[in-house]
Amino acid sequence: MSTTTRRGRPATPSDDLWASRRRHPTARPVPSGRRSKTYVGLLAVICTLNLFGLVMVLSASSVIALDQYGSSWYVAMRQALWLAVGTAACVVVLRVDYHRWRRWATPALALSGVLLALVLVPGVGVEVNGASRWLGYGAVSLQPSELAKLTVLVFAADLLARRAAWMDDLRLTLVPVTVVFGTIALLVMAQPNLGTTLVLGAIVLSLLWVAGTPLIPLTGLAAAGALAATALALWAPYRRARVLAFLNPMADYQNGGYQNVQSLVGIASGGITGTGLGESRAKWGFLPEAHTDFIFAIIGEELGLIGALFLVSLFVALCVLGSRAALLAPDRFGMLIAAGVTVWFGVQAFINIGAVIGILPITGVPLPFVSYGGSSLLFSMIGAGLLLNVARQAQLPESSRRRLAPPAR
Repeated sequence: MSTTTRRGRPATPSDDLWASRRRHPTARPVPSGRRSKTYVGLLAVICTLNLFGLVMVLSASSVIALDQYGSSWYVAMRQALWLAVGTAACVVVLRVDYHRWRRWATPALALSGVLLALVLVPGVGVEVNGASRWLGYGAVSLQPSELAKLTVLVFAADLLARRAAWMDDLRLTLVPVTVVFGTIALLVMAQPNLGTTLVLGAIVLSLLWVAGTPLIPLTGLAAAGALAATALALWAPYRRARVLAFLNPMADYQNGGYQNVQSLVGIASGGITGTGLGESRAKWGFLPEAHTDFIFAIIGEELGLIGALFLVSLFVALCVLGSRAALLAPDRFGMLIAAGVTVWFGVQAFINIGAVIGILPITGVPLPFVSYGGSSLLFSMIGAGLLLNVARQAQLPESSRRRLAPPAR
């Protein structure tokens, strides 16, 4: 029995498990985690977020959809179509053993890099509001930066899982992950898209930390990233205006601070119980992007503090259950996948809600599962499928296994 891999490093439990599955593809253990509270809870939270989001997209977009397309249902029906596609993708990812996606990590990352580069080609990328972030034609478009979140996550998780015994050798772990992130981040920033870059950075830093990267170089990398983000936020005039508007929105109420103020006015109008579903006044042309990046303001206005806290509690539950899925993952790769997806959803929700309530600058990041947006919803559902896949194969505690075991005959 060998204790080393073909590359000469000490074998890890995840290596033995994955190697045995490749030799005996039919001899895979029954996923005990599918009966666990973690798996069921994650499934319930994700379903609730999607249904809640679909209802709120219908409410928030009804006025603009009627004005632009002649039907209050137009935007909501498109979101429902994307939800159906995303649900199908989630089911496929859930049904296929998550280890099998490792072989596609590098090709998928290369594909996302190519798509990000194509976005920047004049005449190929679709430009909206001064930013070129989409590929497509007419009503069908795709945002490659959403794919990049997923591919960078899987690539980094795969690399750090394979090189578990070499975490102290930064040339084999920290450096390649940072180079890949830096390349993708440059392409995303060229669109420009600082919000997605921040989410990507949070995913990569969390994976490096969970994988066991030495604290001193990791802290240095985090500090360098924070300085770079601050410099980028202040360098471009429109981003600098957003930062200044965040610090004092009333100083430029009619221009840079308009969206901040209208968002806060809408939330304040909701009070404790809200004005009622569909009764928002902000969506009548007062609040731009009401059904996309600022849908939380409509939720706060129509459903009040109670509805807003309900939504926040769903994201808190998603983060808690996702962290538990990572702790109970059957191997290192699964742990990193679950941790990365959890940070992805948690950080993105925090950035979006923080911008809406005025504690963070506006970055244009959608609220996962809730904001209108086909690409965001599709790849969020694929990420959710990966998270559920890990939770489905979780190693239950001994007490839980005894409780769920069939009675002896």
